[in-house]
Amino acid sequence: MTSTRDAVSVPASEQPDTFDSLDPRNGQVIASYPRHTPEQVGEVVARARRASRWWTDLGFDGRARKLAAWRQLLDRRRDELAAVVSRETGKPLDDARIEGILALDHLHWAAKNAAKVLGPRNAAAGLLMVNHKASVEYPPMGVVGVLGPWNYPVFTPMGSIVYALAAGNTVVFKPSELTPGVGKWLVDSFAEAVGEDAVFQLITGEGETGAALCRAGVDKLAFTGSTATAKKVMATCAETLTPVLVECGGKDALLVDVDADLDDAAAAVVWGAMSNAGQTCVGVERVYVVDAVAEDLLDRVAARAATIAPGGAPDAHYGPITMPSQLGVISGQIDDALSRGGRAVVGGRDSVRAPYVEPVVLADVPEDSSAVTDETFGPTVVVNRVRDIDEAVDRANASRYGLGASVFAKSRGHEIARRLRAGMVSVNGVIAFAGIPSLPFGGVGDSGFGRIHGVDGLREFTRPLAISERRFRSVNVMTFDRPGWVVKVLAGLVSVLYGRRR
Repeated sequence: MTSTRDAVSVPASEQPDTFDSLDPRNGQVIASYPRHTPEQVGEVVARARRASRWWTDLGFDGRARKLAAWRQLLDRRRDELAAVVSRETGKPLDDARIEGILALDHLHWAAKNAAKVLGPRNAAAGLLMVNHKASVEYPPMGVVGVLGPWNYPVFTPMGSIVYALAAGNTVVFKPSELTPGVGKWLVDSFAEAVGEDAVFQLITGEGETGAALCRAGVDKLAFTGSTATAKKVMATCAETLTPVLVECGGKDALLVDVDADLDDAAAAVVWGAMSNAGQTCVGVERVYVVDAVAEDLLDRVAARAATIAPGGAPDAHYGPITMPSQLGVISGQIDDALSRGGRAVVGGRDSVRAPYVEPVVLADVPEDSSAVTDETFGPTVVVNRVRDIDEAVDRANASRYGLGASVFAKSRGHEIARRLRAGMVSVNGVIAFAGIPSLPFGGVGDSGFGRIHGVDGLREFTRPLAISERRFRSVNVMTFDRPGWVVKVLAGLVSVLYGRRR
């Protein structure tokens, strides 16, 4: 099992006690980190369990003050964090800075809204239980384990970490083995700002360490990574009935209607497909454009994509493919698309030049090609024409994935968005939903289940507690001493209340 998309596991007996973090631009060793054993992981979780009482007892206001101190430290040192992200992922500094900025926004929202979302609230008892008071509250689950990805090593795991912390949980975080330095920086900065190092702790290692976290007695496990690895995580958590939240890959579609602003749509296609070298779970991988405007859109996409280039400089458009094994996946999908009649509008087979991949725009690719059906995780995009927007919706929904989507249309954008089988949709924009803290983030199908961000993200890390409290004495049906006439009266009352057509 691994928390990346996806590194190869080595038997534990053959592994040294440490592993190296590498700069994907040149393969140089950045630092070495310990491989935590199952026993060590258990000790970390036990420390988190002991710290959970203190963290919970702070209450919403106390935790909000602690989280505000962490937020302020992250803001002051965001360039330092961005440098760590850039070294371990190879992404440009500005892209790394954007991650930190978005994470700050979510941290602020979660801390500010936790009390309102999770505090006790009254519920209607109904006429049949009118002598009772009903209420609901959302206490924390306890200890939350987070398995983070490497492609957005700050923004993505923080979507689980900060919401779990704001809800009153302690957190044990295993970052991807490709980005352990980012995880260490986040955990160290929290301890510095909060003054308590057991509330948010780090473990490092590969798949075996992740499996150990699943088995270590956490109260919930949040995972981001591939669908294949998610299934292994779920199977391991099932051994102890540990609930899971899984955010997996996507094959996100962008739909273009006949009345769309084509320049805006083209800009969204290129950025959504190429930014972060295409290593974005909600990146644009498929485009369905109505035939009447298809050539015009394709020309605009090609013109923009031709100006984009990867590199290792801080100001490059995007960086390398972080995980070397993904280069073979990207090459294979390009080959499959072209060998089956698709055409390369920009780039092609020669665009894969390890560790970089230049922009590739493919058109008229068969729908059963791997470039259309499987997640690419590279700077490539398929643009296919359709008769009308109804066909575009049908093709978009035919995927086994269902994470995000985009719609470009002037008159019917919202209507089209509601028809898509996806967790999030941007209308006349791309990936905008990820930057809005109040919106839930998650998918359906092979893209996973559960939600981070927003109200749903806060409640994801709690256990709803329902309480009924008798306010005054009345006839009690929950006893063997009830009078014989009570059920008859209740049946008549129910018929009056609910048996009539309304």
